[in-house]
Amino acid sequence: MVTEIADSGAAGTYFPSDYIAGDPSAVVTDDSCALGDIPIIDFSFLSNGIPETRAEIVRELGQACEEWGFFTVVNHGVTEEMRAAMMDAFVGFFDLAAEEKDEYLGRRVMDPIRMGTSFNSTVEDAPYWRHFLKIWVHPLFHSPTKPTVFREVSEDYAKHTRYLAKELLKGILDSLGLGEKEMEEALDLDSCSQVLVGNIYPPCPNPELTWGIPSHSDPGLLTVLMQNETDGLQVMHHGKWVCVNALPNSFLVNLGDHMEIVSNGRYKSVLHRAKVDNQNTRISIVTAIGPSLDTVVVPAPSLLQRGNHPAAFRGIKYGDFVEHQQSSRLKEKSVLDHLRV
Repeated sequence: MVTEIADSGAAGTYFPSDYIAGDPSAVVTDDSCALGDIPIIDFSFLSNGIPETRAEIVRELGQACEEWGFFTVVNHGVTEEMRAAMMDAFVGFFDLAAEEKDEYLGRRVMDPIRMGTSFNSTVEDAPYWRHFLKIWVHPLFHSPTKPTVFREVSEDYAKHTRYLAKELLKGILDSLGLGEKEMEEALDLDSCSQVLVGNIYPPCPNPELTWGIPSHSDPGLLTVLMQNETDGLQVMHHGKWVCVNALPNSFLVNLGDHMEIVSNGRYKSVLHRAKVDNQNTRISIVTAIGPSLDTVVVPAPSLLQRGNHPAAFRGIKYGDFVEHQQSSRLKEKSVLDHLRV
């Protein structure tokens, strides 16, 4: 059984006071959250090599990015068996005895393998109701040693989701009118950074008092998310929180801060958060794709020239951006806001 956070010998009877959110009234329940029609992208039409169908999907990608910053991907080529194996591998890790996991209790935010609860416990007001394992898998691949299947499964899953994310990125940047040469020069995607994160949100006796993870945007270009049947993800759309119910065998994809930078604000990173459930465990597996850690990302020059627009963001080395975000209190787009001109 996945490790419980609340445990007093009788399941569901004890809620640790240090987990209470700084502003409990801000924790939103289901009846204050509207259901939304998240755009659906058929990946097979993007990758089948037929120019006409690819052009249509590129148009749909652009529309989804401009209107939502978030979309669902179907027919993505990642088998159900591979998805299930990755989910089982993360559950297997979290079910290990504490002494087998404690070596990964990272003290530094950029450690190649790091386990914890909060985003950054040294600066957060209260822990989040989750356990996470975060692993850097590209350009250098890392893996915990247990369970024994974890390395093989995660390496295979990382390769497939990296391909998926890079093809989606090409389509998104095509929708902005950016050529492949400019895209590679700007982002160095061959050496892209890729992080794999497993999140476990155990049942919570008082879900109205805490967060799985509060409102935030992601630092990279694109985030690809898989989750089990327990929903909990909410995204901000037109000033309202929208509950996201994933389709079977699909991925949920959102734009990160560096897509907002490279598009000069035309495509915006999306705020999202995770609530917890009082009966069921939610599991999510995140693949986050960013530029090379050594790349300084700025708004694409051709976009500025074409529209005669000034740059809306100043540049920063991606690795420095990530380290600053990971070292700070998680709060919406606070790190990206520092780069606005």
